[in-house]
Amino acid sequence: MAASWLKISCLLCVFGFLRELRPSESYHAEIIMGEWYNVTPDQVIRQVYPIGTYSYLALLFIVFLITDFLRYKPLIIANALAGIICWGLLIWIKSLLGMQIAEVFYGFYQAAEVAYYTYIYAKVDKQYYPRVTSHTRAAMFVGKLVAGSLAQLMIGMEWMNFKELLYITVSCQVLALFWAFGLPKVESSLYFHQKPKHRVESGSQSTETAAEVDDTKDTAPQGQDTPQSSGKNVHTLWSHFHNAYTNPIALQWSLWYAVGLAGYLQITNYMQVLWKSFDDEPEIVWNGAVDAAFTALAALSSLLAGYLHVGRLKSRTSLLSLAFLSVLEGGCVLLSTWTSTVYISYLGYVLFGGLYGFSITVASAELASCLLEDSFALIFGINTFLALIFQSVLTLVVVSETGNLNLTTPEQFTVYAYYLIVIGVLYFTGFMIQIVWKLAKKRSNSNKINLN
Repeated sequence: MAASWLKISCLLCVFGFLRELRPSESYHAEIIMGEWYNVTPDQVIRQVYPIGTYSYLALLFIVFLITDFLRYKPLIIANALAGIICWGLLIWIKSLLGMQIAEVFYGFYQAAEVAYYTYIYAKVDKQYYPRVTSHTRAAMFVGKLVAGSLAQLMIGMEWMNFKELLYITVSCQVLALFWAFGLPKVESSLYFHQKPKHRVESGSQSTETAAEVDDTKDTAPQGQDTPQSSGKNVHTLWSHFHNAYTNPIALQWSLWYAVGLAGYLQITNYMQVLWKSFDDEPEIVWNGAVDAAFTALAALSSLLAGYLHVGRLKSRTSLLSLAFLSVLEGGCVLLSTWTSTVYISYLGYVLFGGLYGFSITVASAELASCLLEDSFALIFGINTFLALIFQSVLTLVVVSETGNLNLTTPEQFTVYAYYLIVIGVLYFTGFMIQIVWKLAKKRSNSNKINLN
């Protein structure tokens, strides 16, 4: 069994590594705002980027349910195929419409990432969940680190121009597609194709025999759900949802996860656009090196958060630390925005990545400790969906033409910075209210004891 789970984990991690080998991502703004397309920078910001955000939102929850129903592997294959189409389109098209179509496929590509993260939970025993989770996350980090370093090498040595990086990205997605076909099939899933549970009881209790199991197989063939099992699936989904979102602690961490992720996605999506607005843009664009440093620091801070959280951070301390870190994240974004030097902006962005890596790991661990074990994928999927709603609102109000704010890129990032700072202040206020409430309750109980 040990060899089996490790083999499956390694196979999936190779896919994750290949999937993240997208060197063109480090220079995405340089590519689509370059000379190769018949669009203006303003059109890219207000009419192209938002399409990806809205598509991601529209597809995520549907993709999550389809992923479980189709048993993961088909969506992993579709994920790689969408990547080929998305970056392949950017190689061949030049028009605004073509770029918008590519963004729709990018939205699906991001949404289908859920299949990569949840596939492993349907293939290995629960006792291996922490290990395989760390493996899949590590593969993602290593892929991003190699992609950023490779991109910087190609651009720094002038072996490729920005657009030619797309050929490497597409090639890696093709390799990921072929590798995905070799992944083991999933026979059961978390909700729609659950493993039958057979109980063997002693004494006067009934014992399920092999013949009864065979009868069950005959009446409900593998891969088909009976009306009874379908009803049970819906009940399980509702039970997991209700258990999580009626728990005040889980609700508290879910909200932070969603609003924090929304800010992170918005900032990382548009940061390259901010760098292009600087007057002192360097001859060699260091986006690849910055992305590599961002990924490395985020990975290290995530490991540090996991180590500290094991026995050193209590739930209330975690809440206070996240409030403080949110304010610091906002400060890093302001540092990236208000400076007149692009190198300082690089530094602020890398520091933001480190702080976010720490805080999202703490929030995820705190949330996971409040959930039923089988509900992890569902609840984190819903929270990601909520994050995309928040991000879409930010995009609609701050970026898109519909908002009519007409903010410059630095002004937009100032809004994002204060968004993070306000989150920190609100959670610090909530922390103080909890402390005051606890002290007041303790004093009230003490007074009642004295009166008695």
